[in-house]
Amino acid sequence: MDEFLSADYWNERYKKEETGWDIGFVSTPLKTYIDQLERRDISILIPGGGNSYEAAYLLENGFTNITVIDIAPVVAEKLNNQFRQFGDAIQIICGDFFELSGSYDLILEQTFFCAIDPSLRKAYVEKIKQLLNPSGKLVGLLFNRSFENSPPFGGDEKEYRDLFSNYFSIQKMGTAYNSIPQRSGSELFFILTPP
Repeated sequence: MDEFLSADYWNERYKKEETGWDIGFVSTPLKTYIDQLERRDISILIPGGGNSYEAAYLLENGFTNITVIDIAPVVAEKLNNQFRQFGDAIQIICGDFFELSGSYDLILEQTFFCAIDPSLRKAYVEKIKQLLNPSGKLVGLLFNRSFENSPPFGGDEKEYRDLFSNYFSIQKMGTAYNSIPQRSGSELFFILTPP
């Protein structure tokens, strides 16, 4: 379990480009969600940001209060260089999500939940609840399938509903209608709010 929380483990995965979950651009369901957001000053957190295509898309569309956290120093350094011209609109944190403090209007979930060991899922949900503003939202994608080699770690809708409903109101959770072709039918799009 501990290896999946290790900066060394994730550093090596990124250095060796062993990131098969990385599609190379912002996922269509999240892009569609971002496109309908009206306020550009809301505080947005992207945990386990990786290559942060979502952050790039947000910045390109005028969002001004983005935080990305990733445990891998090689990722944080790359993002700091990549987003330098955006100044204070984005903060890159190299660190452990489970030790993060702050308060956010929107938390975007894209392949972080599936990267952590399933034994940490309850801790993930508790941490998200702690970080989310009372009127905030957790929005993102979850794999609705299992994997032979992990991470990523999969799951199913019933498991996710059982987990999240103890801490959040489930506004939406269902098969994403606009996944990329290779993930069609295997992603759940969800929107959760504090109860």
